[in-house]
Order: sequence, then C-alpha cells, then structure tokens
Amino acid sequence: MSEKTIKVTSSHWGAFNVTAQGNRIVSVSDFEHDPNPSNIPYNLPAAVHHSSRVARPSIHKSWLEHGPLHKDSRSLRGKEKFVELPWDEALDIAAREIHRVSKDSGNQSIFGGSYGWASAGRFHHALSQVHRFLNCTGGYVSSVASYSTAAAQAIIPHVFGVHFLKLMWSELNTWPMIAEHTETLVMFGGINPKNSQVSMGGVTHHETNGWFKQFEQLGIRRINISPQRTDTPDGAKWLGIRPGTDTAMMLGIAWVLESEGLTDTGFLQKYCTGFEKFRAYLTGEIDGQSKTPEWAAAICGIESKVMHELALQMAKTRTLVTVAWSLQRAEHGEQPYWMAATLAAMLGQIGKPGGGIGYGYGAIGGIGVSVKRLGGLTFPQGENSVKEFIPVARIADMLLQPGEPFDFNGQKLHYPDIKLVYWCGGNPFHHHQDLGRLERAWQQPETIIVNEPWWTATAQRADIVFSATTSYERNDIGRAQGDSYLFHMPAFIPPVGEAKDDYDIFSELAERMGLSELFTENRNSEEWLRYLYSGFVKECEQDGITAPSYDSLEEQNWIDLPVRNPTFSKTQFNAFIEDPESSPLDTPSGKIEIFSSTIEGFGYEDCPGHATWLPPTEWLGSDKAKTYPLHLVSPQPGDKLHSQMECAIADIPGERPTPASIHPEDAKVRGITDNSYIRLFNNRGACLAKAKISNDIRQGVISLPTGAWFSPTEDGTDNQGNPNVLTLDIGTSSLGQGSSAHSCLVEIEQANESTLSKLNLSKQTQE
Repeated sequence: MSEKTIKVTSSHWGAFNVTAQGNRIVSVSDFEHDPNPSNIPYNLPAAVHHSSRVARPSIHKSWLEHGPLHKDSRSLRGKEKFVELPWDEALDIAAREIHRVSKDSGNQSIFGGSYGWASAGRFHHALSQVHRFLNCTGGYVSSVASYSTAAAQAIIPHVFGVHFLKLMWSELNTWPMIAEHTETLVMFGGINPKNSQVSMGGVTHHETNGWFKQFEQLGIRRINISPQRTDTPDGAKWLGIRPGTDTAMMLGIAWVLESEGLTDTGFLQKYCTGFEKFRAYLTGEIDGQSKTPEWAAAICGIESKVMHELALQMAKTRTLVTVAWSLQRAEHGEQPYWMAATLAAMLGQIGKPGGGIGYGYGAIGGIGVSVKRLGGLTFPQGENSVKEFIPVARIADMLLQPGEPFDFNGQKLHYPDIKLVYWCGGNPFHHHQDLGRLERAWQQPETIIVNEPWWTATAQRADIVFSATTSYERNDIGRAQGDSYLFHMPAFIPPVGEAKDDYDIFSELAERMGLSELFTENRNSEEWLRYLYSGFVKECEQDGITAPSYDSLEEQNWIDLPVRNPTFSKTQFNAFIEDPESSPLDTPSGKIEIFSSTIEGFGYEDCPGHATWLPPTEWLGSDKAKTYPLHLVSPQPGDKLHSQMECAIADIPGERPTPASIHPEDAKVRGITDNSYIRLFNNRGACLAKAKISNDIRQGVISLPTGAWFSPTEDGTDNQGNPNVLTLDIGTSSLGQGSSAHSCLVEIEQANESTLSKLNLSKQTQE
C-alpha cells in the first residue's frame, strides 16, 4: 500500500490538513492554528471523488452531429446525452468554433463568463485564466461588479469617492478598534459568522465569533436588525424587521435625531454636502410626509417607541452602524447603503475610533481584521480589446434582448449579440435569479463551452465540456488580502479521470489557434508559479518583509507572515477627517455626498439624488402579498461556499431538499409540521424544501439558503431546494443593475404524495 501524504492546503473557507493515499484523498482535519475552523472541508474527499466528476471531454450530441446553427443544438441543450471524445479531437473542435465565431461575428459576440470563487490559488484562478485566453483571441464581452455587491459598488463611489471594495478593506474600523471604542453596535442585516467562514482567497483565522464573545464581555450593546435572529451571534438584541424596509427604519431614526436636536450640524457642514435637500425630504417639506418613527413603523414592522429609544442611544454613545451585503441584494438596494451613510454622518461619528459606518462585516472573513495589505501574485489577464460589458447580474437580459438599450450608472448602453459563451469557474445556475428565465436565455447562443470538474447544472447545459482539475490535483500558491498566511498548495493526487488544469486546456487551445507564445509566454505552470512568486517576494522586500524562496515555501508548506498587528489600524477616512481641505474625498464636492447632483442628473426615477424610501415591487406591503404572503430571503449556505461540493452534501440522507426556516404561526395556518416536505411557489417557479419551524425568524418570512444544484422535474419544480427558481430577475436600479434576489414573495404548501413519490420520497422519509 502506498504511503500517506499529510499536508496543509488553503481554500476560500480556510486552511486544513489533507491526508492522501495513492490516487485518493482519504480524510481532512482542522488546521491547528485556526481558532474556529470551518466544517466545510469535511465533505471534500467525497466531492473530489464523486460520481458527478466530468471524466473526459464531452460534447452535446445534437451540437456535435448538426453543428452550432441547427435548431436542435440549442433547443435540446441540457436535455440529451453527451458524447465523450479524446482530448485532441475535442480541443480541435473548440478551437475551430472559437475561431469561426470570432471571424464571422467579431469578438464582441463572445462572452467570457466566470466568477472568482473557483479556487483560492493565485495562479490557477479560473477567472484570470479564461480572460487571459480570450484576450489573446481578440477580447470578449465582460461583466462588471458581483452578485454580492453590485448595488454597493455603484452607490458608494458617489457618496464617499472610493471604490466599495477599497472602502471595505482599508477604511473600516478593525475588530480591535471596535472592541476598544465602540459602545453601541447597530447591525442592519446582522453580522453572521456563518458567512464569514469564507473569503476571497481564504481566511485562516476564523475570528468573528471570538470577537463577539469579547464584545459581550466588554458590555458593548449589540442590536441585530434583521428578519432572522441567527444573523448575529447569540446575545444581541433582536429587532425582527420586515425584509427590504431598512431604509424606512433608518429614516425614522434620522427623524428623531433631527427633531430632538441631536444631529451633529458641525460635522455635516464641515465634511458633508447636500444635507439640507435631504432634510427637506426627511421632514416632509418636499412630499408632505414626515418620516417619523410612526410612519416608519407601519412599513418596517418595528415599534416607533423602539426606534425612538434606539436613536437616543445611538446619539449618546460611540456608535458604529453596519450594513450587511444582503440589504443591497434587493430592489432599490442602493438606498439602505446610502441612508446608512447619511445616518452615520448625522451622528457625526465618521472618523472617530469605533464609530461611523461599516459595510460587509460578517459577509466574508477578513473584513475588520487588522492586517497590512500586500499586493502581487496575480496572473496577468492582458488587454481586452472589446469595450462592451454588462453588469454581472444582467446575463439573462443580455441573451434574451440583444441590441436593446439599458441604463447603468449614468451610461446608456446596449446589450451585445452573443454567439458564444465560454464559462470557466462558476455556476450561473446557482447564483443567478429566476432560473426558468435563465434557462430560456441559455438557449440563445450558438455555442456554450465550459471548463468544469463536476456535472453542475451549467455543465449539463453546455455544448462542449472540458474536464477540469480541482485545487487538490495541481500545485499552486495561496495568499489572500486580509490574511497573514502564505501557502504552497500541493497537488495531493493525480488528476481524476482525464481532467486537465485550466491553464493546460487554454494552452492547447491557444496552440491550435496560433496564439501559444502570446498566452503562455513560453512558461509552463511551474514556471509561472515561480515567476509570479518572485514578483511577490520583491514586493514584500519593498514593504520590509522577508518572504522565503519558492523552494523553501514548498518545503515548509506554509508560513505566517508578520503582517497582523493592531497598530496597522487607522480611523475611517483619517486624512480627510484631519484636513478636509487638503485631503478631500474623490467626489465632485470633495465631501461626503448626502445629496448627489450627479445622480440627480441621471434622471433615474428608481434612484433619486438622496437616500429615499422606495417600495419594492415585491415586499410584504405590496398588493402581490395578497397572493404570495411570505417574503423569501435566500441567504448563503452554512455548509459550503455557494454551490461547491453540493454533490457530496446531497448524498447525505436527509440533507435534501434544503431545509427552509419558517415561523411557527406561518406553519400552523398551513398545516405544516417540522421536518415535513413543503413546496414553495410563485408565478416564476416552484421548489421543494424541508420545513424547519423556528422562532428565530420573523412571522411572514421564510428563509431558504442558496447552494442546491438546480434539478427541475418534468413540471419544472426544483426538487433540491434552489431558491433561485423563485427569485426576481430585475436590476436593483438603473444605477447599479445588481441582483434583486431578496425582493421575492412566495406561498408555501405541504408537498403532496404524488410529487414525493416521483422523487422516491414519502411522508415516512420525513422523520
């Protein structure tokens, strides 16, 4: 029997030990230096060796037989078998097809789809790999922003003059600063340790829970304003707000501050612009409606007295207002982010240690960590000659409406006419909204090519599927912003089946297209790793940090760089706060823009010139609630990252369909019992779930986490519990065009015996 290999590797959910023997990963265990390691890795061995791995290159039968222009090649996509081919033959076919589309329709007809979560490794980063390859071929239509933060990325630069991601990584109070100075922590959307299990590139110290235990010991008041109690660690005061109404509640609090003379007018005059215009809206001078706590209570479901008391507490203590990513993943998602900034400005605490505004705590790990940021280790993507792009959440619109105009952040753009989609790293049939609509849109391109380790719903709906390796079948380097650790990520096992690394797939395609030297620069994977790492070592030297040689890192496996230190902390916008004249913000006024003449100039009815309560199309106060009376929220799962390793989880008895949290009263009136199978539905689709009756969710709300692989039955009902068959596929606004997943109304019912029998389920299996 071959010897066992035990080494540490990194992932988006942290570091862990891997034991491999022969061709198999046999077990994983916790990394000893992680104070609160995630349980996500424990499904890894089953997932890596799962029967759903793509064994070898495969081509959709009708596409192979009839070519890309035949009607069956599109209409039967995802509905018939694949034909396995040798690598050389499949690569020849793909290279010819990419060349054909580029020559006949131009590279502006090629969409380069990817998402940055495929691997924590810096070189085998799927998004960089596919984009570099497509840039070598002449470019591609790209996407901007992310499903998680698109609305925030649009609004924050207008308000603070800084990119949203830079604000999160560089301009927030760190956990040590909060512990030392904050007295009241007001969390709109909570701060969820479940979500902070993961971070782009990895999070080695899972410390959110630890900080909250310290906050409790220090007596910091913690207020969780969210539809679910569990969106914050135990011990916080829970205010169970109606989903999508946070802006109204913030306005009610702001009205108290203004009416009680608690607004910091000195701060507003020195550091902000446009408050008087906002004040006219707040007090009702503009529309005749004063935004009192009583007005807000009728919308958000929080008692006016509670809002009044909270406003006084916030004004009299060092207060940090935080906003979760989830709030801007809704129609008009820009508004709570802008209104929270306005509220923090009225309190006058922006720039004070432990006070002000914070975005994204708990959304991912690394936010709030006091660590020196390092650059480097980025695989260069090259120059994209195609200038057309779309907001990332508008993929279905693009495919269904080629040539149609759309607004985006002050620009009037047109959707390109896409003939070929190349997807590498990601599963849009997980993270996109209204999957029935996406499936219709997916029939439009002439060709879809996917690199993928598993037969996900996206792979099943492609024309050419190349079997790709996982992070555990290749060497790489792990390094993340917000983390102090540096890893050599070893290949534990040889490639499963005939899988190849993305880099090798693209190298072989590039060779067939006469682009080999341009793509590879005459380097193989190992040579690229050494080249990228040498650049990182030089950047470290410039920062006074000594990093080991590549060979030493490979031998050591990992090191903890000396970049974690509370002394790296600084107050929010410190240079601007110290001297706003000589260090202005990068906004038109140089100040925090409570009113933006730029946004007002866009003329968007769905995003006016200051923070405003705009009722969503779907919320518990809309007419549609008479038909679909439950508000669906679809948070990130706690057992995985997005839909990764779902194949292994779905094999565990009783784990699927996904559990959905329901209030006891909502369950009672529908005759639903705990652990029973239920059907969620609206006018867009339906899915099954397993009822989890809980007092930790607001009445009128149901919570179904994302991550189940899209598996519709003949009648279209998803049998695994994917909430995105139900969610609304419209932009947050004309400004951000982000995902509106959390603006969604549904009804639920007990699943009938006929439905269960088709899925080999029964009432007996519910127990």
